[in-house]
Amino acid sequence: MDNEIKNLYTDFKDGRVNRRMFLRKLAIITGSSAAALALFPVLEDNEIKAAVKPKKEPALITEFIKYPAETGEMRAFLARPKKGKKFPAVIIIHENRGLVPHIQDVTKRMAKEGFLSIAPDALSPLGGTPEDISNVGAMFKQLNSEQTTKNFVAAVKYLKTHPLSTGKVGCTGFCWGGAMTNQVAVNSPDLNAAVPYYGRQPVAEDVEKIKAPVMAHYAGNDAGINAGIPAFEEALKKYNKEYQIFIYEGANHAFNNDSNPERYNEQAAKLAWSRTVAFFKEKLK
Repeated sequence: MDNEIKNLYTDFKDGRVNRRMFLRKLAIITGSSAAALALFPVLEDNEIKAAVKPKKEPALITEFIKYPAETGEMRAFLARPKKGKKFPAVIIIHENRGLVPHIQDVTKRMAKEGFLSIAPDALSPLGGTPEDISNVGAMFKQLNSEQTTKNFVAAVKYLKTHPLSTGKVGCTGFCWGGAMTNQVAVNSPDLNAAVPYYGRQPVAEDVEKIKAPVMAHYAGNDAGINAGIPAFEEALKKYNKEYQIFIYEGANHAFNNDSNPERYNEQAAKLAWSRTVAFFKEKLK
């Protein structure tokens, strides 16, 4: 009976049987018109589910590594595709909560796009991001800003010479990490692409030092950060830098953070992510 229904439904979908004839024959098979009418939407639903097969995600290799930096060894979470010999590389810089599971997940998402990805822990000089991050803000206040910037610039050098890297390196970061991404762009002439998310902008005179093309994402509802956009853009134009700026109206600061329901904006996050990935694939090829 199942095969008979399946074959009949195939004939209907392929146009060999019209709807009226399909339902009439289905009623004969099932024993009544009521049974046929009840089964029809089930058949349609099953077809939709069969058509929407889950995309097979590439296998990854993940590990915690250490690389040499200004203050000593920096701890970082690394993710890369299991298959392949060399990959363009991307640095992921966390928010002011440290190297939390959400950022590790973002690092894996980037790796699934075909990148050798690492997320350094800015708090490495202080022993690393603690499991309990309720007082992590006090730890960030202990960091030396100049040394911290150099620690992330060192990640560019690490990836540029990594045996699994093509030598092309991009950097992206969120909130505190967005501001740090801007600083990496200012201080690392070897960086090939920078994508700061709602990060505080560098001072205008430092923009001249930026060598990498920039794609900056901002939330529409983020007055404090957005106040710096005009001067940043003016400097980018003045020094003939390659840049793109996107503002996501209706979105709040930290809109990419899907571990924070109050901040997460799915539409803005997905659009910004697709743009980011396409940008890296273009600039790091």
